[in-house]
Amino acid sequence: MDLSLDAIQQFAPDDASAKAAKALVIPAKWPKLQYSEAALWGECQGSGAKPYLVQIDKSGPAFKCSCPSRKFPCKHGLALMLLWLQHQTAFANCEPPAWVCEWLNSRQSRAEKQETKKAEVVGKAATPTDPLTATKREAARRQRMAAGLTDLQRWLADNIRQGLVQLSMRPREFQEIAKRMVDAQLPGIAQRLRQLEQRVGADEDWPARILAAFGQLQLLIDGFQRLDSLPEIAQADLRTALGLSPDKDVVLASGETLTDTWLVLGQRVDEEDRLWVRRVWLQGRDTGRRALLLDFSHGTRRFDLTLITGTSLKMTLTFYPGSSPLRALVVDTPQVLPEALSPQASPSSQTLTDLTNTVAANPWQWPLPMVIDQVVPTPSHQGWQLVTSEQQSFPLRITDQDAWPLIAEAGGAPVTIFGEWDGEKLRPLSAWSAGLVWQEGATNP
Repeated sequence: MDLSLDAIQQFAPDDASAKAAKALVIPAKWPKLQYSEAALWGECQGSGAKPYLVQIDKSGPAFKCSCPSRKFPCKHGLALMLLWLQHQTAFANCEPPAWVCEWLNSRQSRAEKQETKKAEVVGKAATPTDPLTATKREAARRQRMAAGLTDLQRWLADNIRQGLVQLSMRPREFQEIAKRMVDAQLPGIAQRLRQLEQRVGADEDWPARILAAFGQLQLLIDGFQRLDSLPEIAQADLRTALGLSPDKDVVLASGETLTDTWLVLGQRVDEEDRLWVRRVWLQGRDTGRRALLLDFSHGTRRFDLTLITGTSLKMTLTFYPGSSPLRALVVDTPQVLPEALSPQASPSSQTLTDLTNTVAANPWQWPLPMVIDQVVPTPSHQGWQLVTSEQQSFPLRITDQDAWPLIAEAGGAPVTIFGEWDGEKLRPLSAWSAGLVWQEGATNP
């Protein structure tokens, strides 16, 4: 387990945990620090009489602590990993005690059960279901969706006829129609409507942006009305936009499979109504393909910790269907590799051409990954921008808190930027110059 300080900081659930962990990176506060080939463990003296039992499975890494914290990993787990990075001589090499062995064995048992379950799921997907039952279920859902989209079309027409400005005086308008879309089994439409609510009144051009978004919603409605006549790939794109992604077992059984060494380009975590969503962006070393891994966690921010920005992993992915497939599932157990990779970038003109072609093929797929080479982050009166060597500029969606550290790490020199393009601006997630030099939201040492 060879991790840098930046990589360890990515495990922190929030800045407060990262800061609290740093205060514990003092060997004297740990009566016992030990390690084996498989794990690290230690005892951290807290406010109570008994020290907290902290352990890390190196293969994950995975964390466990006896403290009552609901954060994962807690400050003690982060501190133990930082101690291993900065004070390895303080650890004694020995056989794991019973409480560590029990945890490691339980993790191994769960991993084996998951592999067995995955194999069963794939086998189940290969078994055909009753055609009559499936047809009835699909027809009932299509009927609910059609009624919901008719309701949405009426809502769009009413707002355009009355004038978009009045939306700023009815703040709950979008929430109410979004709930009706959820009832109609159209979660993709509901999510788009909630995002639109944030644009109302955001700047002086917001009515034009809302009108363009209404046009995309109408395009979705028109597409659904002639869904069966569309090519199969276009149907897959439209279903995804409506929120009807195929089941994972179907994707694993029939999706495009690709094995490569994947670089973790960047990641972002968002939260809405206690549902945490993590987007992890990858790029294949040999194929150049980009992939998106979507993870969900309800209530607490708890995700697989092997996917760290800047790391390389040997693994096999299966892609969801679509005209320009991005979303994928991990098929096997990722193997973390020591080699350092950098993003493969094209000239800015080619990047724009590729982006245009992707949007033309699937206008509903947002955000889109973008890698821009040899750019300089620059402040302006219109906000932050990326300026290319050809003096082209790309508007950025970035806070001053993240922008100034990015400039400091770049040192004024051109860097390669990876980020998410949302149709209007680029949100930088990582910056590269002979390796990872910056990532969004990283806690400064």
